Amino acid sequence: MLDPRVTKLANLLASHCCKLTPEDNLLIHAFDIPEEAVAEMVRVAQGTGANVAVRLESGPVRRQLMIGMTEKNAQLYAEIEKHEMEQMTAYIALRGTHNYAEQSDVPGDILSMWQRVYSTPVVFGIRVPKTKWVALRWPTPGMAQQANMSTSAFEKFYFDVCTLDYERMERAAEPLKDLMDRTDEVKIFAPGTELTFSIKGVGAVSCSGERNIPDGECFTAPVKDSMNGVIQYNTVSLYQGTEYKDIRYVVKNGKIIEATAGANTGKLNEVLDTDEGARYFGEWALGYNPYVLHPMKDTLFDEKIAGSFHLTPGNAYDPPGGNGNKSSVHWDTVLIQRPDYGGGEIWFDGKLIRKDGLFVLPELEGLNPENLG
Repeated sequence: MLDPRVTKLANLLASHCCKLTPEDNLLIHAFDIPEEAVAEMVRVAQGTGANVAVRLESGPVRRQLMIGMTEKNAQLYAEIEKHEMEQMTAYIALRGTHNYAEQSDVPGDILSMWQRVYSTPVVFGIRVPKTKWVALRWPTPGMAQQANMSTSAFEKFYFDVCTLDYERMERAAEPLKDLMDRTDEVKIFAPGTELTFSIKGVGAVSCSGERNIPDGECFTAPVKDSMNGVIQYNTVSLYQGTEYKDIRYVVKNGKIIEATAGANTGKLNEVLDTDEGARYFGEWALGYNPYVLHPMKDTLFDEKIAGSFHLTPGNAYDPPGGNGNKSSVHWDTVLIQRPDYGGGEIWFDGKLIRKDGLFVLPELEGLNPENLG
């Protein structure tokens, strides 16, 4: 019997996230998702009158494809999917995984080439700016293990966090967006971290379930050459199948001039040397999802952690204004500022905005967990 929580999630994706109409062409792109769940997504999407296309993929098959990937093969793949994406007005990515490290043995030079040849033109060139898209993970035993939870407990957590009241969150985030739109100087303090940068004129976007599920962030981008200082991330980040711990950047005039990550320092610098834009930052965002409190090595969840922010080396999204940085890398990496993670402060134009993970301005207190949960 189909879990009614799947139907509730499918309705959220079709209505709130993609706002599907009979005028839409929708691609449902599913990796390692139970067929009955994909079928329910299709049924709900068809009920809106949208034209629906489906692509089913497998993590182990994708790994083998990448192991033998050549630039010529990547160009073919990109041309096929570029044409496909050009036909679409909406895109839903359902990403399950049985092994989060499936691509950990794919050579780094292949992954960098794939980012350049495929991701830049298809993902950043068409899907992100030109479709109504939403991406989400799927609750698998592997994800439950990453979160140190039983499969049953993780599934409950997953559906609670993914189907919260996003309209309420959107209303609560409006004052933060307005404040970020008006802000020039940002200062951040945390253990091992002291950063200063400008967001003047860039603009902000509050995210409440339109692009990611789960959601709960307000993002902008640093003025490209404005950042100076040091950041020491306090969460493990999974990127292209490899775990990175204790990531630390020294930044001068917007550029990462020193990067370390323990035993993976070499690999980290390989990623940052993918292209010129990879050593600059394309996004800075505050996270406030009340149900996501601890990292589980999954970016879609971790970047929404209440009391966190993520600072992202690589490509900047065009909306709102962007900062002009272009790269095939976009690596959301998270620092949590709640007291149980060492605390911290965020200041806008000399005014304290958030302390130890809680917003302190009255107009922003609606985003604190006790008011959103």
